[in-house]
Amino acid sequence: MTRRHDPDGLRLPIKIDATSNGEFQPIEISTANREGNKLALEQASQNARRTGFNRRSFLISSCGAATTLLAFNDVNAQAGKTGGSFELEPDAAFDPELAMHHLSGEEFIFDVQGHFVDPNGRWIQENPDAGRGFMFQEKAGCSLFDENVPNSHLQCLGPQEFVKDVFLDSDTDMMVLSFVPSTKATEPLTIEEADATRQIVDGLEGNQRLLLHGRVNPNQDGDLQAMDELKERWNVCGWKTYTQFGPGGKGFFLSDEDTGIPFIEKAIDLGLKIICVHKGLPFGPHSYEHSQCHDIGVVAKRYPDVNFLVYHSGFVASKAEGPYVGNGSGDGIDTLVKSLIDNDIAPNSNVYAELGSTWRFAMRDPDNAAHVLGKLVKYCGENNVLWGTDSIWYGSPQDQIQALRTFQISKEFQERFGYAPMTPRLRAKIFGLNAMPVYGIDMQEAKLRTSRDEVSHHRANYLNQPNPRYATYGPKNRREFLNLKRWES
Repeated sequence: MTRRHDPDGLRLPIKIDATSNGEFQPIEISTANREGNKLALEQASQNARRTGFNRRSFLISSCGAATTLLAFNDVNAQAGKTGGSFELEPDAAFDPELAMHHLSGEEFIFDVQGHFVDPNGRWIQENPDAGRGFMFQEKAGCSLFDENVPNSHLQCLGPQEFVKDVFLDSDTDMMVLSFVPSTKATEPLTIEEADATRQIVDGLEGNQRLLLHGRVNPNQDGDLQAMDELKERWNVCGWKTYTQFGPGGKGFFLSDEDTGIPFIEKAIDLGLKIICVHKGLPFGPHSYEHSQCHDIGVVAKRYPDVNFLVYHSGFVASKAEGPYVGNGSGDGIDTLVKSLIDNDIAPNSNVYAELGSTWRFAMRDPDNAAHVLGKLVKYCGENNVLWGTDSIWYGSPQDQIQALRTFQISKEFQERFGYAPMTPRLRAKIFGLNAMPVYGIDMQEAKLRTSRDEVSHHRANYLNQPNPRYATYGPKNRREFLNLKRWES
């Protein structure tokens, strides 16, 4: 496993490592990534001395993040990456105001894919080895960690830390708490536990800050029947499904008449017409075709009044993205693009592309990042790309936010492939404006509530003396990944 730590255990504020969200096997970072991390730590040490800070203080400052992104730019340029870069002036590495000018923003950030696991739930009691999938390295920095107590490190992922990572250590204003693929008996987060976490946030007067999905896999007995309770009792905001997941490893398509269609029509009958479907990030070779997006355009055309939110956008981490040409590559985001074109689904229609794990992985490589963002905006529409981070798997989502705020598709790629530039207006749409009407949230009311609630006061006080971990929690190698997948057994 590649370590990004210097001898004193310091971490970079922009976390480029092999961590996955537990749905795909971790992929080692590239030589350029390793060199970028090394250069960033070296330059952070130099810049800390130059500005009179100790290294820890420098790294948690805006200049620390700017130094890291600028180091990535240098290494990517040397590697011949021409697709894009993080736009910062070099002096941002020393000038806090200039760094904040680039890295901060007034966008309303609505993260439509967050995750949380119950550290004391039935899933870990029945499969203790699954906890080894969370082998994050700062156990010693968590007061709840006890090396003599099995899986005590999971307590460091409890609801209070979730609130800290999401609402204090990042600029996130709202989040949808989603679910991982599982059966009812093996859920690492049940709807009851998710609601308890929502109530913690609500207890801080954070009403509407945390919304809940309802997990539904129509190829599992009882899931369709459970939709009524999910809506009426738990007030879910949409339905989350995994088409590659199912009994015996057999998935389904949303267009299947015996599974997908009854699911969509049940959602219509219940008056909650938001279908959030995991596409891409395949779990493995079994039922691989069901991880692809061939069915999206079909059902979007058949049900134009239903919103289909394609979580991960069809992205496959092991496949480098390129421009869409003709029928596409046959995998990855191209399967979404092809499905839209084949079914005459115009941009800004009823298909939305979500960026959870997709952006976090793509920001490793500016060429990949440019093709991901460029194609999604071009073919799904500037109003139909949604912000998601898949945190807590990746710790606080602030580094993903800062990376998107500064990333620009190069003029070369804009001209060659017809990609739109990343303007402040487009970023604001992606960060939150696009998701608000989909989830039926009034922007003015949301801004008013979040500007005055207890969470905002906590954040303001916390920022006087921040203490971010810069840790990632998901599996970082094959062994940890397989341990984490044991919850499905």
